[in-house]
Amino acid sequence: MGFTIGGRRADPVSLTTAVAEYTGLWGWDVLPGARAGLGPDGRPGCSCGGADCPAPGAHPLDPTLLIPAGTTLDEATRAWARTPGASVLLPTGRDFDVIDVPAPAGLRALPPLERMGLPLGPVALAPHGRAWFFVAPGAAADLPRLLYRVGWDDAPLDLRGLGPGRHVTAPPSDHGGLGPVRWLRPPGLETAARPPRARLLLGVLAYACRRAGPS
Repeated sequence: MGFTIGGRRADPVSLTTAVAEYTGLWGWDVLPGARAGLGPDGRPGCSCGGADCPAPGAHPLDPTLLIPAGTTLDEATRAWARTPGASVLLPTGRDFDVIDVPAPAGLRALPPLERMGLPLGPVALAPHGRAWFFVAPGAAADLPRLLYRVGWDDAPLDLRGLGPGRHVTAPPSDHGGLGPVRWLRPPGLETAARPPRARLLLGVLAYACRRAGPS
C-alpha cells in the first residue's frame, strides 16, 4: 500500500498551466514540492517518505528539480511530468521576498492599503492561516531596520520576512494537506516584475498585526 495524497488535489492540467504561467509569463522560478497525506500505516505523513518530516506537504522535493524562469510551456510540461502529484512552490529571495502575516491581519490591511493608493504586489492566502505579501527582494534581511524606521521595532508582532532559501506554496496547490492556497491579489505583468518595496507597506501591516493580536 503506497502513500495516499490528502487534501483537495488540484487538477494536474491546472497545475501544469500554473507552472508555465509562473515561469513563462511572470518570470519566476518554480520548485516541485512534497504533498501531505497518509502513509502505508494510515498515519498522516509526507510524500517525501521522511518519518519525522518537520513540514509535511510544505517543502521542496529536491532543489535540483528547479524549473527556471523563462521556461516555455512545452519545457514546463515535460519538467512537471517528472514529478507527478507534486505541489507548486515559489522560491523567495531572487525575484521577490514575502512578508508573512496572520490571515486576519492581512485581510485587515488590504482595504487601507488600497484606499491610500499604496502599490501592492501579489498577495496570497494560505489555509494554515497566513497571508503572504510579495515585495521586492532584500526585505527579509532588512526587516529589523525597516521596522525601526516605521516605529514598530519594539512591538511584539507576528510578522516575518521570507527571503533567500525559503519558499511559499503557490495557488492552486494544496498546502500541508489543509487545502489550496488562493490569490487575494493575483500577479500581473507589472507587479510580478516589480513588486513594491516593503517599506511602503510595512507600517500598515505592522499596525494590522498589532490589532489582530496573537495568531
